[in-house]
Amino acid sequence: MKIISWNINSLRLRLPLLKKFIAVANPDVICLQEIKVSDPEFPLLEVRALGFDHIEFSGEKSYNGVAIFSKFPLTKIEKIDVLNYGHKRHISATIKTKIGEVELHNFYVPAGGDIPDVALNNKFDHKLKFVDWMGEFFAAKCVDIAKEVRTGSSYLGGSSGRVSAAMGVRIIILGDMNIAPLEQDVWSHKQLLKIVSHTPIEVEKMNALQRSLNFIDTHRFFVPENEKLYSWWSYRAADPLGANKGRRLDHIWATPNLKPHIKSMKIYRDFRVETQPSDHVPIETVFNLL
Repeated sequence: MKIISWNINSLRLRLPLLKKFIAVANPDVICLQEIKVSDPEFPLLEVRALGFDHIEFSGEKSYNGVAIFSKFPLTKIEKIDVLNYGHKRHISATIKTKIGEVELHNFYVPAGGDIPDVALNNKFDHKLKFVDWMGEFFAAKCVDIAKEVRTGSSYLGGSSGRVSAAMGVRIIILGDMNIAPLEQDVWSHKQLLKIVSHTPIEVEKMNALQRSLNFIDTHRFFVPENEKLYSWWSYRAADPLGANKGRRLDHIWATPNLKPHIKSMKIYRDFRVETQPSDHVPIETVFNLL
């Protein structure tokens, strides 16, 4: 099952690019962020014509918005207004696979503005609180499961306990997280330490989220942490791939019980220099689930 995450930055504007990508990659599931279209205006017929019979979306005009396109049935659809900001930044669905049900959570984390100070920038405050909410949301899942199976409090004492408590739930979270957590996830760790997306507090929050269910970073599963890896290049760059001043803001994570099923990963760098590109490129993880 080939799963894609892509901040497309306006679905209607980039429908031709989406069509080209599908012809190249032949994905099974596409999760989009920043679709920037209200639900009544969503191009449902055009998307269905691209080969996806199962389409779920949560959009708003000109801003935000997330969607899931799938070749397989989607059930248990949930659209959470995280922290009640009125933003469309989350959508989840369950897919039935050969190993059982898999929960898929698609997020568009707030960018956070330009000033990394919660006292001066309420957008940055919103971002940090959003990531905190995500960590609490997923940590609560293992607590709920532990209660259901009556495993006792000993299962909740540490990270290995969380994994044990959550073994029954298979979760993939993905999307534009707007945080590059590792030193080699940005073109210059030293120069970006005070730039929103790579500040220590953001990295700390993201690490806490990853620990919530011991999520596996599926791209770093294949690429060592000391190697550069990007999914975003600024619109300001005249030659984005040549200058290569990128950041890895987009991620696909999986719970440890999916580790044996992680088959491969890819980042479609060339789509950054296509006609009318997004500043993000599609990222892919293939799971052996079919």
